Formats: sequence, C-alpha cells, structure tokens
Amino acid sequence: MAEAKKMRSEASTSGSGGNGGRDESVVMDVGRRKSTCGYCKSGARTSISHGLWAHSLTVDHYQALLDRGWRRSGCFLYKPDMEKTCCPSYTIRLKASDFVPSKEQTRVSKRMQRFLDGTLDVKKTDKSTHDLNTSGGSCSTANNDDTSFAAMESSVVDCEGTNKADQLMRFLSDEIDNTVQLCIKSGEFSSNQLPKASIKKVAPAKRKLQAENSEELLFSCNIAFQIAATVKRLKKDAKPTKSSEHDVGGKVDSGDRFSKMIAEILAGHLKQPTESWGLSVRACNGHINFYSATQQMDLVEVGRVHIEPNDDNAVPPSGFGSFHQQYLVDGKLIAVGVIDILPKCLSSKYLFWDPDLAFLSLGKYSALEEIRWVSENQVHCPSLQYYYLGYYIHSCRKMRYKAAYRPSELLCPLRYQWVPYDIAKPLLDRRKYVVLSDYATLQNGGLLPQDVLVNMEEQQNDFAQEASNDVSINEDEMVEVDSDLSDDESDSEAGAATSLALEDVDLSNVLFGVRGARLRYKDLRHAFDPSQRKFMENQLQRYVRVVGTELSKQMVYSL
Repeated sequence: MAEAKKMRSEASTSGSGGNGGRDESVVMDVGRRKSTCGYCKSGARTSISHGLWAHSLTVDHYQALLDRGWRRSGCFLYKPDMEKTCCPSYTIRLKASDFVPSKEQTRVSKRMQRFLDGTLDVKKTDKSTHDLNTSGGSCSTANNDDTSFAAMESSVVDCEGTNKADQLMRFLSDEIDNTVQLCIKSGEFSSNQLPKASIKKVAPAKRKLQAENSEELLFSCNIAFQIAATVKRLKKDAKPTKSSEHDVGGKVDSGDRFSKMIAEILAGHLKQPTESWGLSVRACNGHINFYSATQQMDLVEVGRVHIEPNDDNAVPPSGFGSFHQQYLVDGKLIAVGVIDILPKCLSSKYLFWDPDLAFLSLGKYSALEEIRWVSENQVHCPSLQYYYLGYYIHSCRKMRYKAAYRPSELLCPLRYQWVPYDIAKPLLDRRKYVVLSDYATLQNGGLLPQDVLVNMEEQQNDFAQEASNDVSINEDEMVEVDSDLSDDESDSEAGAATSLALEDVDLSNVLFGVRGARLRYKDLRHAFDPSQRKFMENQLQRYVRVVGTELSKQMVYSL
C-alpha cells in the first residue's frame, strides 16, 4: 500500500546568516545585468535585470520585494527590467481561498489518490498522462505546475487483475480475527464465541470529513460493537439480572464504554501489522479506523538565505523561511519543491522529481498541495492568504500554464498593483510590456480606448515573430548562460523616467552598513568627494527606484 508522508514542520528558518543575529536585511547592489535568455533563445544578451546579493533577509522585506516584482535564486535577488528585457516576466499569484481547480487539476488529484491507495493501473496511465503533461507545459521542474483530496476514487485494478483495495480489506479482516483470538487466549476477552470482523470501505467524499490533519480515513470496522453485543447476549443468558453489564477479561463495564474499551484493545494490537501496509490505526468511539496519510510535505531547512520570522506571533507551525519540501511514498523520496513561506504567501520556486513517476504529474500535484497548505495555515496566520507561482511569461507559450490556476492576478510592472489575469490577458496578447494598472478598472467585456488599440496594433507583428521562438522552460529561475554586468545607464535611465514620475527618489534616508555601523546617507555625504558623491548618488538612485523608497530606508545597503 503506497503512502506519502504527512506534513511535518521541521525547520522555520534557513540557516544562520552572517548578520550576527540582527533582525535586519543586508543587501549588496550588483547593478544591472545582461544575459542570454533561456525563454526566447535569442542568442544575444537580451535578458536584462537588476540584481542584489542578500547577506541576510527578513521575511517582511522579502515579501515586500516580491510585491515589487523581485524573485530570488539562492542568495541572489533579481528583478527584470520589464521595459527593456526580451521576455517580460510578470509576478503571478492567486488567493488560495478563491482557487477553483480545473477538471484536469481534479484528475491529477484523483490519479495521485488512486496511486496512494494502490488501485491505479500504472500501465494504462502512462500514455494518457504523458499526453496530459505535454499539453499543459512541463511539470518536471516548472515553478510549480498544479488541492483537494476529497472525492477520490478507488476503482482501478492492478495489472494482475486483483483489486488491491479488496485484498487489503481481506488482510485487515484476518488480522482483526487473529487479534481477537489472541485476546481470548490471553484472557483479555472472556468469551470464545465472538463474531468475525467485517471491513467497510469509507466513501471517498467522507474520507476527509472523518479524518484528522491531512490523513484520509480509508476503512472502518465495527467489530467492537458486535463483540460487545455478543458478550451482552451471552451474559444475559447466564445472568438475566445483569443484562446491562459486560466484561472484558472479567472486568465489568457498561454501554458504549465497553465497545470503546474493546476498540482500544484491538487497535493497540493492530498497530504493528497494519504499518507494513502503510496504514495507521486508531479507535474512535468504538470504531476501529484505518488511515492512509495522503501526500505530505516534509519541510527541511535550507542553508542558503537567512530569512528571519517577523515580530508577529501569528505564524504557521512551520514558521517563516526558506524550505525544501520533500514528498515521500513508502519512505522513498519522489520529489522536492523549493518554497519560501512568508507573512502573506507561500512563494513557489521550482520542483524536481523522479522521472519514473512522470505519469503522476507531480509538478501540477505539488502546486495543488501548496495551495491547499496555504488555505489550511490561514488558521494560524490570517495574513497568509496567497500562493505565488513565480513569473508568468506571456511571450513564452510554454510558461503560460501558470494561468491555469484560477483566479489569478498579475503584478503591474509600474505601479505594483494587482490586476486580474482575465483583464491582463487581452492586453498581453497584443504586446509584451503593458502597464497593467492603466486598465485595472476594465471589467470583462470592457473596451480598450482607441488610441491604446492603435498603439498595440503597431507592435502586433513584432510580438508574433518573437513568440515563434517559444521553447519549453522547466523552471522560472533566472537563466545565467552568458551574462555580464552593465554600467551603461543611458538606456535604463530613459526607461525609468516613467517610474521617476510616480516615485520621488529621496536618497537622504537610504540606510548604509559601514564597518558594522548603521548610518543614513545624509550623514555620509560629507565623506565622499564630489566625483565619488556623483557616482554614489547615481548608484543609489537606481537602487531606490528598483526596491522602493520605504525598503531603501529599512534594508541595509552594504558597501
């Protein structure tokens, strides 16, 4: 019987950074970067971004950076220059409580459950799921490709024609009968004329309702009630005046307490033999219940970026930080996801998995699990409401699969407002870079202004030609095949003109880290000669524009 481990929160942060225990973010500005692009494969250095190196990073600051279009790869933070880069990358998210799984996503969940139950015909599944996976984009490492575990089925037989669920039910019945006989021999049960056990399969729709945590109740047995009734009848025949009393091993008890006692005794004896089938057993109000933990996430500490918890006590059991999320079946590691758990979201980086299990669509399944995790942990952390899927790259068709998780939102690259995907899509169909918040008020069926349509039409042919270069990308990490730093700010300054109009760049309160001290730029200006000051202020203007005025006052700018 296949089983995937239940979620355990084994680490809350990702190591002990180099900030001496300070609850602060320390970053080094590495400037503007040009690299070849792994999405359009142009061959030239057309992928343009801004980079920061994080010596330490608080979860609040990283959350704020995500909401300004940043992402991380290890300790390196990067933000695409959306107006200049060849493949604009829009941050995409969805509110977990609003998520509505598609038919395909529901099929992925059901297929996994049948696999865990041991009722999935793998041979018959291989071909059909291969077609599913390829039609929706790669799910092998794509920043997470697709929550629900209710309504799972158990109907497919294995390749030998034996229904494994029925086989397991027979095994459990035999084990209970053997256990009853052992209890009779040991004196725990006084009667030797007890009924045989009957195992019932729990209806799929009720599995979650009657289970705890992330387990699923698969089978149940009411043998304890039958034994209690038999003992009651036998005792009534022997002592009519004691019909309301029963005994276990000579001890007298009454009513439901007797059934509960029998169930507890049997469950204790059954624990070890059922573990070999990947099941756990518990007594519940006189019933003996058998559970199979569905897919679980083991959270394992990642010693890369130091992400401190915030001061608020409302945190998920895992804490906040950066984690490797492990998926195991029968103790075997089948997939690992890289995620960040932050005050407002679970940010998914990528997933790598066992290629022998490609038929399970583990990329999609892990995304569904992560969405479910967010929903469940809102009880502990009400602010944790969103699932961030990384970057949505509309100009690369193989990266559009992320929009299948609905309803989603895209981040406006200028005003950093969230715009519904359904509004953004027709705009992105016409051109790669769009100030989405200009059209945020448009509802379904709304018409774009005529001048906007004309502008978009002028770029349509260019977009079509570039889109023809689409390739399959397995992750949304920044591709550094061939990159360099660029000190030429002539074009980036022009590209930032619009941003400057919206955000007054104030350098005086930029926080500096100098030999362990924390100083504002206004207190350091005098330390630079005029030429140094001009160079420094050019660097700081660029830095403030990309991280925002508020974060420039809070994060430590390391020299």
